Amino acid sequence: MAIVVYLQGRRVTRAEDMAAHFEISVRTMYRDLAALGEAGIPIMAEAGVGYCLVKGYHLPPVMFTAEEAGALFLGGKLVEQLTDASLRKQMTSALLKIRSVLPRERQDHLDRLERSTAVMGKHSVTVARMASEALIPIQQALAERRVLALDYLGGARRELTRRHVEPLGLIYYADNWHLIAHCRLRRNLRDFRSDRIRSLRLLNEIFIGHTNFSLPEYLKTSPREDGLETVVISFKREVMEYVRRDWNIRVEQEKEETNGDVMVTLRIYALESFASWILSFGDKAEVLSPDHLKSVVASEAAKVVAKYSI
Repeated sequence: MAIVVYLQGRRVTRAEDMAAHFEISVRTMYRDLAALGEAGIPIMAEAGVGYCLVKGYHLPPVMFTAEEAGALFLGGKLVEQLTDASLRKQMTSALLKIRSVLPRERQDHLDRLERSTAVMGKHSVTVARMASEALIPIQQALAERRVLALDYLGGARRELTRRHVEPLGLIYYADNWHLIAHCRLRRNLRDFRSDRIRSLRLLNEIFIGHTNFSLPEYLKTSPREDGLETVVISFKREVMEYVRRDWNIRVEQEKEETNGDVMVTLRIYALESFASWILSFGDKAEVLSPDHLKSVVASEAAKVVAKYSI
């Protein structure tokens, strides 16, 4: 039944991908597909392409709108990163069942969103609220490759500028949703923080190009609009599990010190937000560099001390 649900949620899929999903061998996957065929499930195979259910064989469709389907998908993405493994497993199972009964055009819509959406790290349980009047058109623009018009507070002086952008990705990090898009004003990729978008309008213009853009590769290599900075922190060994869990994407190096502590080098953004995370470790974390981050942490720590001074 799980295999049928999986096939129902996709136009076509390879046996290798199904085997990886169900954590079985490809040979076992072939046997299960054959058994389903013998049981009367109309599975069609195309050499070099993959497997699919014969058109017309499906469960009654759930009539979610594109916006509702997109909201469910984003909720699943956040659950994957911001909760424990037990809840992730249940959410994945629930979303797979919902996806399997969506009409085909809704499934295609989610496929495009899946390729262009990411949630980075688990360092925050505070999910930024992004107004639906902004998030919904961004999702629609990503799925339909439509141009967006933005009024945006950008640059060091936060000047309001009007931009026409070609949306390529949506990322959640540093307590905010970020739109990754090709900016026609700057003629380059830009990272637009949702809390700096003052107005947004979905245009009818369809853009082309950017076929080589990969969101996973962008996450690994590209600097954000605010820039990435290298920081070095010394952690007590007992907290390293939490460090790796929260910042595994940006940990560049771990080096054990003679006293048993671990010196960690990370590439991070938004130093001010990062400082509060460091303070959560109390005396089990010490910033070694840069000096600016030391100052920010010291300032925040002084505010805490002031509240409890006797």
